[in-house]
Amino acid sequence: MAAAMLLARLCSSPRASAGPPCFRLLRAGFTRPAAAATLAAPDPAPLRRPLLGLGGEAGGSCRRPLSFSAAGLVSSAPAPLQPYLRLMRLDKPIGTWLLYLPCTWSIGLAAEPGCFPDWYMLALFGTGAILMRGAGCTINDMWDQDYDKKVLRTASRPIAAGDISAFQSFVFLGGQLSLALCVLLCLNYYSIALGAASLSLVITYPLMKRITYWPQLVLGLTFNWGALLGWSAIRGSCDWSVCLPLYFSGVMWTLIYDTIYAHQDRRDDVVIGVKSTALRFNENTKQWLSGFAVAMLVGLSGAGINCDQTFLYYTVVAAVGAHVAHQIYTLDIHKPEDCWKKFTSNRTVGLLLFIGIVTGNLWKRKNPEETNAVNTDI
Repeated sequence: MAAAMLLARLCSSPRASAGPPCFRLLRAGFTRPAAAATLAAPDPAPLRRPLLGLGGEAGGSCRRPLSFSAAGLVSSAPAPLQPYLRLMRLDKPIGTWLLYLPCTWSIGLAAEPGCFPDWYMLALFGTGAILMRGAGCTINDMWDQDYDKKVLRTASRPIAAGDISAFQSFVFLGGQLSLALCVLLCLNYYSIALGAASLSLVITYPLMKRITYWPQLVLGLTFNWGALLGWSAIRGSCDWSVCLPLYFSGVMWTLIYDTIYAHQDRRDDVVIGVKSTALRFNENTKQWLSGFAVAMLVGLSGAGINCDQTFLYYTVVAAVGAHVAHQIYTLDIHKPEDCWKKFTSNRTVGLLLFIGIVTGNLWKRKNPEETNAVNTDI
């Protein structure tokens, strides 16, 4: 303390402006940090306490700025709520996008010629995608908690890490499925029955990695159910000449992006005994993915032909093919960070196709009967 007071006097004296004593001391402090710390070491306890801002919350002026990314919003939520939001994977919304986008394709294709898709249905299916993806992740983590503990990437998941008990996750699952049922009940009876039929896939998919090297195929059947459901929600039932090729294309797309995703955990999967298409294809992955890409484009073309899509749609399908081809060509299956980058880029693929469907549909001429009805009303 005495040394600190002496330093203060020297710096405040008239001679201090000339500099030598004070500056020599300061230079000594910078060149010998350990000695300077010894001069006047404050009580370390206050330094460890969080600064308090207005209202008493930790952080004060040093608090991190609010982030509007999905991960940032989850981390800024109340602490007791965060494990549940992470269990739903709200901090990683790419899976929700990949579940939602096939729904948008179907809703867009089902729109009347020359019209935009039904915005209410798009919003309703978006809500359903958030809830059902959350429910699917909850089921997956309940089944896989013992496996997740053995893999570095998944060991921090809420159930595996012990942040949420098995009972709490079961109750939370019931809440998500109840809300998803409320969304489903907003649709027509045909769509309600069709939507309910997908629940068996949602429940059994996590078990497939124990049984077969093709769990990605089962995921594709599950994740692309919206390609059937979106059309029936608009038209009252499925037109199988459009819905089946679209559904098939979505399944092929899922085989592409989820095989890429599975390559991140390939070594861990071998150790713990989990199967995947990444292990099945191994070094032949690019050849397999190329075949799936061709099949995807054939299915999209067939769906477009059967619902009289215009050249704008096929132009975008060609762009989608180029994007997927670039993914496959530049993919390095031995680099997990590259696999993740390629996997997440598939949101762009899905959005691009949706834009192509909407613009292609707007380019169509309106139904003559509808146009005549409008003219009669005028």
